Amino acid sequence: MSRIATRSRTTAETSIELSVNLDGSGQCDVSTGIPFYDHMLSQVGKHGGFDLRIAAKGDLHIDTHHTIEDVAITLGEAIREALGDKTGVRRFASGLYPLDEALVEIALDLSGRPFVVWDVPLPECLPLGNPAFDPQLAEHAISSLAMSAAVTLHVTLKHGHNVHHIIEAAFKGLGRCLRDAVRIEGSEVPSTKGVL
Repeated sequence: MSRIATRSRTTAETSIELSVNLDGSGQCDVSTGIPFYDHMLSQVGKHGGFDLRIAAKGDLHIDTHHTIEDVAITLGEAIREALGDKTGVRRFASGLYPLDEALVEIALDLSGRPFVVWDVPLPECLPLGNPAFDPQLAEHAISSLAMSAAVTLHVTLKHGHNVHHIIEAAFKGLGRCLRDAVRIEGSEVPSTKGVL
């Protein structure tokens, strides 16, 4: 069974072409026009073991918010589609993910019930990169992805003061947890209800 999905999304603000292969090798080709965001999305693909292709154009002359949100929504929808009925998936995953002084804890469930707890207080920081990635949009990006993928997700900052490190640890950890949760290790849907 191939776990591949291709999605397109076009609005007055963005145009997105995206594909994901959950059983890939971590090959990523990401272009959103926002270099820091490209780097973060590539972390999800690389550490998730997904082949990920994203080509997005957005109204960056206004700000980066629309592009960040719409790409996250589209990626979440593609992951959900690629998972199909989730037969055999491990379902749950969690871990602690360090990047230098930063340590982020992530726990997720491919529950089909979208819910996000984000307990990641960020120190004051200037936007990252050019065009600028507002650090406050890290929560919105990860939450939008999780909600669209119908995932229950908890993200907690344990330590850290460098905003880049904190955000990158969160994206890397999300990728790693997705990799573990989508892994096939059985032949049934892992739920007493029989569906996820």
